[in-house]
Amino acid sequence: MKQNTRQTPTTEKQNATSVVYEQIEGFARLAVQKLLQQVLVEEVETLLGRVRSERRDPDSPPGYRNGYGKDRHLSTSIGTVSVRRPRVRNTEEPFVSRVLPLFRRRTKEIGQLLPQLYLHGLSSGDFELAMRGLLGEGAPLSASSIARLRDCWTAEFITWKQRSLTDKEIVYVWVDGIYVKAGLEKEKAALLVVIGALADGSKEVLAVECGQRESEAGWSSILRDLKARGMNCPGLVMGDGHLGIWSALANVYPDACEQRCWNHRMRNVLDCVGKKRQGEAKELLRKVMYAPTGKEAEAAKKVFCEWARSYQYEKAAALLDVDWDRMIAYYSFPKEHWKHLRTTNIIESPFASVRLRTAASKRYKRVAGATAMIWKLLLVAEQTFRKLNAPHLLSHVMAGLRYEDGELIGQPPSERAAERRLAA
Repeated sequence: MKQNTRQTPTTEKQNATSVVYEQIEGFARLAVQKLLQQVLVEEVETLLGRVRSERRDPDSPPGYRNGYGKDRHLSTSIGTVSVRRPRVRNTEEPFVSRVLPLFRRRTKEIGQLLPQLYLHGLSSGDFELAMRGLLGEGAPLSASSIARLRDCWTAEFITWKQRSLTDKEIVYVWVDGIYVKAGLEKEKAALLVVIGALADGSKEVLAVECGQRESEAGWSSILRDLKARGMNCPGLVMGDGHLGIWSALANVYPDACEQRCWNHRMRNVLDCVGKKRQGEAKELLRKVMYAPTGKEAEAAKKVFCEWARSYQYEKAAALLDVDWDRMIAYYSFPKEHWKHLRTTNIIESPFASVRLRTAASKRYKRVAGATAMIWKLLLVAEQTFRKLNAPHLLSHVMAGLRYEDGELIGQPPSERAAERRLAA
């Protein structure tokens, strides 16, 4: 029995739509290619003052068309297009296209995409293959592009380290030493990182330096450099348990308050507790960390210490008592900021991916040579840093107003002045 293969109008319309949808990128690239070619021709017409085949007027600018150059591949965010750059001769000045400058092979957007893909895990060996899959076979890319990018990053990093900080008002600072292993290095080296919270609530990477360890000398060198470039004394500095940073702060910024990272302290305390009891210990420690007042934190600490000693975890109880004043310094600042001030997560979170990249791809032979690339990754992460809660309270901190258990003691000067004006 003969089957009826005739398609209904609805089916034919759906098939036609499917064909257009599958070829939409090709249509878009072709349209962009034609537009670019047309604009290049119009640039020459503007330069010479006449269209193609039109006789030259004696008063028009000198110069003649001289055909076209070879096909040029230009990588764009919608793929790679091919255009021919018009040539001219006998002009007063060389023809330089504003649309497609000489030697340009990719748009600015693609130029920004390359370092981000590389920094987020794409190794140089797979780079060309992956990019050709995204941009097409005609994409003017090669693994050597990465080598040039690394040179550019190194030069940018040197310039960045010398920039002035006088125009920035730093309210809070997070410091930490992140240890990175490179392929040819026998020992891990510390990258000393400083991130600051500005008066508008935004966060910015202030310093990235390579050192052998988190020593007082290493941290003092970084802090002195920041001070020499105009960084003001911050209201509070968050760091881990290494003594080097606290000794350096006493030398360079003695008026800054100091807060130790609770995540570091909790890990150290839990290491002193048996695995079966770590869950219970963690809950008790969280009650200390998130206590609404300093007195309640003291009471919760006492509960933990009694619990720890009841199970013979004397070392855990003693460790929680160490440097207690630095553990609760954040109570003297607005409670709206506490979630940002208890830990150094702002540094550790982006460096989790750095450790993954250095361990998996083994692209860094020496840490000293990798610092610029890791700095570039931090700048990429900086774009996603969330602002501090209640940024309007940062002006109170910089003005030196006193807080107790997160609440302001008295009124800000501006509010007192407003009340006096109303009373008058």
